[in-house]
Amino acid sequence: MHLHPADRPVAALLLGHGAGGGVEAPDLVAATRAAVAAQVSVALVEQPYRVAGRRSPAPARQLDAAWEAIAGHLRADALAGLPVIAGGRSSGARVACRTAGRVGANAVLCLAFPLHPPGKADDPSKSRLPELEAVTVPALVVQGEGDPFGMPPGGPGRAVIRVAGNHALRSTGAVEAAVGEWLARAEGMGIEPTRP
Repeated sequence: MHLHPADRPVAALLLGHGAGGGVEAPDLVAATRAAVAAQVSVALVEQPYRVAGRRSPAPARQLDAAWEAIAGHLRADALAGLPVIAGGRSSGARVACRTAGRVGANAVLCLAFPLHPPGKADDPSKSRLPELEAVTVPALVVQGEGDPFGMPPGGPGRAVIRVAGNHALRSTGAVEAAVGEWLARAEGMGIEPTRP
């Protein structure tokens, strides 16, 4: 894990990476900048398969178990006492959604949520929407307008911000602004937003 502490943290944001990339992804870096500016400490979490040098992700149950263990460690140590926002990009967003209740997340941040595999929008059996729908805390989805993995719908407690681009989310200024504005509102997240 890579910690980016805020000066006077009001919350903690745990961010996981996508299946084919690492914590240096541009959208994760942009979200980290926005969070630290909002006095939210950030932990960029590398899954064990990446740490071991493998490129292929582990099965979902292993990803979730690793995430839960890391979140528990952080909540007992470096991020103790802080409300937690779980999040990530692509596969990492799916992990954050699936485990939000078990890690006690106050909110969820999804960057480039893969709603369905490319070309499978018409196959309901391939939809990952149930993972988003299972989130019961406030959620933000930042999605590229041309993302071949689809555009998630908004819903109760879930905002969807469309930005220019595709699944890579290289519109880092737009990502940073969306995350920063959402954190500044902090509605229903159990955190006190910072004021300029």
